[in-house]
Amino acid sequence: MRHWIWATTLGMALGVAGCERNAPPSVRDLQAIRERGELIVVTRTAPTTFYQAGDGLQGPEFDMVEDFARHLGVRPRYLVAGSVTEALRWLEQGQADLAAAGITRTDSREARFRFGPVYRHIDQQVICHRDGPQPRDIKQLAGLRLRVGAGTSYAERLRQMAVDVPDLRWEAANAVNAEQLLEQVWRREIDCTVVDSPEIAVNRRFMPELEVAFNLSSDEELAWVLPRSASQLQAELEHWMQGYREQGLLAAQEDRYFGHLDAFDYLDMTTYRGRIFSRLPRYRNHFRRAEARFDLPWTLLAAVAYHESNWDPMAVSPSGVRGLMMLTASTARSLGVNRLDPGDSIQGAAHYLADLRESLPTEIPEPDRTWMALAAYNVGLGHLEDARQLAIQLNLDPNRWSGVKEAFPKLSERAYVRFNRHGPIQGEEPVRYVERVRDLHAILDLASAEQGGSAESDYFLADGARRVAYP
Repeated sequence: MRHWIWATTLGMALGVAGCERNAPPSVRDLQAIRERGELIVVTRTAPTTFYQAGDGLQGPEFDMVEDFARHLGVRPRYLVAGSVTEALRWLEQGQADLAAAGITRTDSREARFRFGPVYRHIDQQVICHRDGPQPRDIKQLAGLRLRVGAGTSYAERLRQMAVDVPDLRWEAANAVNAEQLLEQVWRREIDCTVVDSPEIAVNRRFMPELEVAFNLSSDEELAWVLPRSASQLQAELEHWMQGYREQGLLAAQEDRYFGHLDAFDYLDMTTYRGRIFSRLPRYRNHFRRAEARFDLPWTLLAAVAYHESNWDPMAVSPSGVRGLMMLTASTARSLGVNRLDPGDSIQGAAHYLADLRESLPTEIPEPDRTWMALAAYNVGLGHLEDARQLAIQLNLDPNRWSGVKEAFPKLSERAYVRFNRHGPIQGEEPVRYVERVRDLHAILDLASAEQGGSAESDYFLADGARRVAYP
């Protein structure tokens, strides 16, 4: 499906198929949308919504919009707003059919708009710098430099809480997004801000000094927003979402973008950030050559290498695997490579991983196919197949990583030992392996996309500062 994107803010780091300064008014009736052949969607760029990655446009909102547009039989056209406040203003002005931008459902917004089905629950979290003030409740925010976006659900929540905390003060800033506010906290320009839990989970990978102080509110609902007049579109959206959920597509999408974010280690992430600058440049061209030969993203191969050896070509494990990609002696011999030579090690590991991916059943889609190949890289195809068969017995999807990673740990339990046809296994190990590689890869992939393919060239400065924020 062809993607149409209207970049209405300067400096958007997105591939733009069509660009106009002003969007036409939207015809809000469902039949008119189908006659027009376009669904006009206002969104915003963030790693939790819609962004340009190494292999093109992606993001949770993007994936859902693409599927909904296919359901309607039309093509999507994207308006990119700078903030939720701007997105809602454009929607209210009739410039779009719906807003898909990670928007919280609130009473004040429900008075102005219609909402689609809830697709995610989040917490609103107070974020501060780990070396600054550490408030533990709303009363301890009094007297701190607190800044949130004007017109956001956070500002609305603070107004409600200020009734019981008269000393509470905050600045409502215009034309800023969550990523910019988090960077202001990280640079110590302000003490604290408030963002949704997925936004801090992603962004602290780049700014690990950020810490969650406490939850301002819990179990808030995210949903798409529609004009008040769009009753037919709302009904069709509810029908589509029911099928999207029942087919397991919503769960798979949640796992794709957020399933690897549960664990966070400050020291580990700061070390990784520094090594992207100090070590990765030595091996980037080797990774790129492997990408061209085996059709695997160089950032994924680099993430595997970091997990295996911390980008140390002389690394040795207690079990005897060696080199940048930690190949066994037998695997290196079968591939005809010298595992202590960085270029050979990378080529050999890429060849092995590509073969594993190719050998999987054709019904396994991407990116699940790659995640399962990584699990096989770690523990072998036999154990992966055991987990897939157990997933079937547990009524989980054996063709989705979200189902297989739930089955894997159970292979270590006595109740499921009969499924270990390929021998005993510590079932948590491949899950931890894949999720950490996914985390490392996501950081490199976003950094590379923003810097034109060179993750380390400008993205990380010597002091670890980010040169650019998300667009």
